[in-house]
Amino acid sequence: MKEASFYEKLDNLKVKCLLCPHECLINNNETGICAVRKNYDGILFSLVYGKTITESIDPIEKKPLYHFMPGTKSFSLATVGCNLTCRHCQNYEISQMPRDRKMISGKDMSPEELVTFAKNTSCDSISFTYSEPTIYYEFAHDIAVLSKSRGLKNIMVTNGYINNKPLEEIAPYIDAANIDLKSFSDDFYKKICGARLQPVLDSIKLYKKLGIWIEITTLIIPGLNDKEDELNKTAEFIASVGKDIPWHVTAFYPTYNLLEKSRTSIDHLIKAREIGINAGLKYIFTGNIPGYEGENTYCFGCKKLLIERTGFKIENNYIKDKSCPDCNTKIDGYFP
Repeated sequence: MKEASFYEKLDNLKVKCLLCPHECLINNNETGICAVRKNYDGILFSLVYGKTITESIDPIEKKPLYHFMPGTKSFSLATVGCNLTCRHCQNYEISQMPRDRKMISGKDMSPEELVTFAKNTSCDSISFTYSEPTIYYEFAHDIAVLSKSRGLKNIMVTNGYINNKPLEEIAPYIDAANIDLKSFSDDFYKKICGARLQPVLDSIKLYKKLGIWIEITTLIIPGLNDKEDELNKTAEFIASVGKDIPWHVTAFYPTYNLLEKSRTSIDHLIKAREIGINAGLKYIFTGNIPGYEGENTYCFGCKKLLIERTGFKIENNYIKDKSCPDCNTKIDGYFP
């Protein structure tokens, strides 16, 4: 265990966690909503520091990040836990383990061991992913500081449910993030995710302001967040933050506690992509339906095919000097 960052000590051995917008009031010997930050005698501790539940070497496209170091490998890791309770979580076995199974599991790994492994396996970055990196903030922070000093990039794959101060503190060590914008409905966030919409919108704007490269993912769930009006609002919000932000609209499949909903059709994704284009977004991608052209990057100037993808694999990359080879339009992103 490690003493947590960002909390306030209160009377009667209570504490108030200030890491995320839940700002849990935690009694002695109890945990907050995430179930991995516990109050012991008026001191808040992280129960998952140094405990990785999974490690993997992934193509960076799996995060998904399509305009940040395409074609490179990222060392991905996670601990158990999450500060949201999404009914459709695709990684619920680890994200919801502390709540559903009342247990903390993981392999003891130090930041030094993890960064050394990433370097020795020729990875170009470390990704905090699979569960929610906000809840293992102290562990992610220490890894990111060390990783940055060793020449690696750091990536957050996140629900965006974090308070401003913690995000500002870790920002100098984070190079890119994929942020879930699960819906543009506060009702959806409350009923499906156990959270609120506005803090996510605020953190997206702050990520952008802090100079971190961001891409946004929206999982399209039939009957819940797929209405044209809501998708319009989502696309317009992203465009208001930055038309250069890639938007990934991905297909839902029934899982966890949302088994009654059907899979997303390709027509739903094509419609969402059209909405993004009409909102002025330069780069919109479809996900979870391999083989469709919506996986590719096109020049927003002349429409030339620039990066051809099949799933998470890059077949061809025609970008030259960070620009379209045909019309010299600068392509947004990080292309070393």
